[in-house]
Amino acid sequence: MSAFANLRRKLFGRPLDPLDTKTRRHIALVAFFAWVGLGADGISSSCYGPEEAFRALGENTHLGLYLALATAATVFIIALAYNQVIELFPTGGGGYRVATRLIGPYAGLTSGAALVLDYVLTISISIASGVDAFFSLLPLDWQPYKLATEVVLIVVLVLLNLRGMREVIAVLLPIFLGFVLTHAYLIVYGILAQASVLPDLVPEVGRLTSDLSGQLGWTGVAALLLLAYSQGGGTYTGLEAVSNNVNVLAEPRVHTGKVTMLYMALSLAFTAGGIILLYLLWDTRPAEGQTLNAVAFGAIIESFGWETDVAHGALVVVLALEAGLLFVAANTGFLGGPAVLANMAADSWVPHQFRYLSSRLVTENGILVMGVASLVILLWTGGSVATLVVLYSVSVFLTFAVSLFGLCLYWGGSGRRAGSNWLGRLALSAAGFVVCVTILSVLLADKFMDGGWLAILIVGAIIAACAKIRNHYDETKALLKKIDADFSGIQFGSIAKPPQPDPQKPTAVFLVGSSRGGGLHALLWVQRMFPDHFRNFIFVSARTVDSQSFGGREDLAAMKVEANASLSYFVNFCNSKGWAAKSYLSFGTDPIDEFTRLAEQVLKEFPNAVFFTSKLIFDHDNWLTRMLHNQAATALQRQFHLRSMQMVILPMKLSA
Repeated sequence: MSAFANLRRKLFGRPLDPLDTKTRRHIALVAFFAWVGLGADGISSSCYGPEEAFRALGENTHLGLYLALATAATVFIIALAYNQVIELFPTGGGGYRVATRLIGPYAGLTSGAALVLDYVLTISISIASGVDAFFSLLPLDWQPYKLATEVVLIVVLVLLNLRGMREVIAVLLPIFLGFVLTHAYLIVYGILAQASVLPDLVPEVGRLTSDLSGQLGWTGVAALLLLAYSQGGGTYTGLEAVSNNVNVLAEPRVHTGKVTMLYMALSLAFTAGGIILLYLLWDTRPAEGQTLNAVAFGAIIESFGWETDVAHGALVVVLALEAGLLFVAANTGFLGGPAVLANMAADSWVPHQFRYLSSRLVTENGILVMGVASLVILLWTGGSVATLVVLYSVSVFLTFAVSLFGLCLYWGGSGRRAGSNWLGRLALSAAGFVVCVTILSVLLADKFMDGGWLAILIVGAIIAACAKIRNHYDETKALLKKIDADFSGIQFGSIAKPPQPDPQKPTAVFLVGSSRGGGLHALLWVQRMFPDHFRNFIFVSARTVDSQSFGGREDLAAMKVEANASLSYFVNFCNSKGWAAKSYLSFGTDPIDEFTRLAEQVLKEFPNAVFFTSKLIFDHDNWLTRMLHNQAATALQRQFHLRSMQMVILPMKLSA
């Protein structure tokens, strides 16, 4: 093993076997671990969402009571609506899959682009907010070091995620549980400590609201409350994470997904609504260099009557756990973002490489892209939570709105025949759609110049890039189908007594994929170049176990059936011509490694073998074609030549 390979194994762990049934059971998440790994994004938003909403009320803090109730209600409306997504799409895909299947491919592209931005911002805003919470404990002189700290933390999370999902959750679980327990205690204690004012709270809020309506009118009061409610839109982010990642949940997936969603809804509604109520009850006001949570929890801990040093130590623990949870939440971006990219890659909106899994069965390309993109946005915005919240909320509620509109279309149309409760589900989806569109509209109207324009620009740029990529893949697919069709008319002869390969005779070994036309093109080309020279024809295929095929046993089984059928086609064709033929098949996460391993095995059995494979040649070769087609033939040739194995690359020209 090379020094680099040894270092890589130490950093990321030993490779996992994707075909081993124990592997999937090892990495699949039960509801509790899914709540930690995926739900942290939702509950962590209580560290910045309620604060942004409460700040928007200005001096009219009494409206915080309405805000707390509306926040808790909205959490459950969206969560229940997304339970339908889990039911309808138990293989994952979430908002992207909903929009694609229920509305259309370009609606799916819009939702997917917004989701990709959403998960990038999940990383950026969680890290930025977590560092803000931690730096609330430090002197103001330390503020210039915040951005550098955020960059380092993103790099650490990238390295952790390249090791695998369960490993990350195992590291972050104590932080998550510490946050839940400490914040639950502080919220309950903080409310009960003000029990004497609770009976008068509702009448007092009603009186102050009536007085405010006399100044602004009821329309003005509603507008102020709606604006604050929209500003807190970041509170609801993360609720879609479970539906996007159903494929990583333990069986039965739908049940596990619903239980996870219940955990998320209960914990987020309690935490976010409770924190807003604490702001109101403890008359929390902004303080320089501190978050509102730091101010509120500091006041509550001070009321314990502890010594100053002990109280300060307790606050340090609470805010450190808060910062830690935000780092856990940032990790959700590394789980959800690559999953969305993998689903979009399956539909050819992004390069197919985003479907491929590393030896640790994680979508390595997606993880790296999410890490780099989050770093760019973090540096671009200077780590400003206020700006990031606007970007985040716009992308999230665009996804919510498109997905819930798709559910409305479904339950108002074909879904009527799917169940007896279609009307109630339609009403729930419609309520969620109205809430999300309202929040999105207010955000764009009020915060367009403060970041709303940037969110729209980024989503639009992603859509444009994806459309260009899809167009290229569609053209390539059409040309490959044409080649397959050209060879489909070739007649097979009798194969009653096929000849057997002779290991001592010249052997042509073809590295083939899923295109039968491509394989026959290479076979007939070799026959023309070397007439009557080769006596054995061996077909080798190494299929990639990617994020789609690893979704479950059924997907892997279907891939095996298709691969064996394709190889049988080539063998039968050769046998029908009186040529001796044989096939080899392997599955893995790296096709280059698998092809190389199979080739060494073939060479031991057939020492006079020459290897052949095809490479796509385009009329207009450019950076796009080189990026979208991974040049596997060139990489294979290098590996074979290093092992003194002879390999010839045959051109396969694609022209319109």
